Amino acid sequence: MKILVCNVGSTSLKFKLYEMPGKQVLAWCGIERVGSADDALFHYKNLQSGYSEDLSGLNIPDYETGIRMYLDYLSGENTGVIRRIEEIERVGYKATLSKGHFGIHELDDEVLQGMEDWIALAPLHNRAYLSAIRVMRDFLPEALFVGCFETAFHQSIPMERKIFGVPYEWYQQYGVQRLGYHGASHGYIADVLNERSREEKGSGSYAAISCHLGGSCSICAIDSGKSVDTSFGMSLESGLIHANRIGDMDPSMVYFLKSEGMSDEQILEGFQKKGGLLGISGVSNDLRYVIEATEEGNERARLAVDVFVTGIVHYIGAFYLDLGRLDYLVFTAGIGEHSDYLRKKVCDKLKAIGICLDEEKNAAADGICEISTADSAARVLVIPTDEELGIARRTYEYQ
Repeated sequence: MKILVCNVGSTSLKFKLYEMPGKQVLAWCGIERVGSADDALFHYKNLQSGYSEDLSGLNIPDYETGIRMYLDYLSGENTGVIRRIEEIERVGYKATLSKGHFGIHELDDEVLQGMEDWIALAPLHNRAYLSAIRVMRDFLPEALFVGCFETAFHQSIPMERKIFGVPYEWYQQYGVQRLGYHGASHGYIADVLNERSREEKGSGSYAAISCHLGGSCSICAIDSGKSVDTSFGMSLESGLIHANRIGDMDPSMVYFLKSEGMSDEQILEGFQKKGGLLGISGVSNDLRYVIEATEEGNERARLAVDVFVTGIVHYIGAFYLDLGRLDYLVFTAGIGEHSDYLRKKVCDKLKAIGICLDEEKNAAADGICEISTADSAARVLVIPTDEELGIARRTYEYQ
């Protein structure tokens, strides 16, 4: 079965075409700067023939133009891996959230309406997905469209960790609760650990903490393959600080800032675009540049790194106690996979629970690897996430 996996950003499109259940990637494509009249980028590779294309300076004003271009390449005489786009039987999306739909769902009109209803919780993400899904449905009207919602993996979190201290009626009437995100990433890590635990221990029983650290960040406690807690709350502006987003904050700050004369738009911009690493450091939303500034003596940059590390350690410590033990500590996503500096800063603070990092292994980490010492209380792993494969699996398995 040919399954197309789509990841949609506010100005980007990413695609992978899989042959399932063999997990073979047939082709991939990335389109950047969607909405640009003369500056869009298009990257395509046919993994069967080796044909590739890297184009820049393109006019891709909307999702429809980008999707049409990709499908033309996918089925082109010299570029394609399929003869007709109708060979695509299912399309899987790394969708964000939909009111009343938290797992894996067919993207029918009811589910799409749920995404509309909760646009306020994820305005950039849901608007982008709704637009791209509707365009793709026009191109592939016979395909089954499946939404692998970012909230899906976290439905196993027990109620005492999910409910907020708000009037219970808010939960009943409006669905106010801890939803969690990065489900595709943490779910993929759980898939890898499930296999690893069975191979190493002969059992699927293990306790793990997955640290998804990138432009958006979250920590997840995993008990034998299931999410039991997460740093994200109901919205994407929660948990750890992110590249641009604020993370946890006092809700009364909104009313205070309004009393000081700020508008709703200014407050939201600060929460969603000008906060996080960028807001504290004043340097960049990219941790690499923040670290460089720290090493040059920039105190605000140092503070941003310290706040970031403190938040990660805070959640790891809390989840360690929730789990009652820890077999695996996993670093994943862009920062988690590539920043040995950040991993060392975090693990140095975890010596109190017996975590011991092998600094040479940490510095040389590449691909899936173990970076802890032999006597570490928990095994510290770097596992590059593969959200698309996880989505392909769930889309294939959907009944």
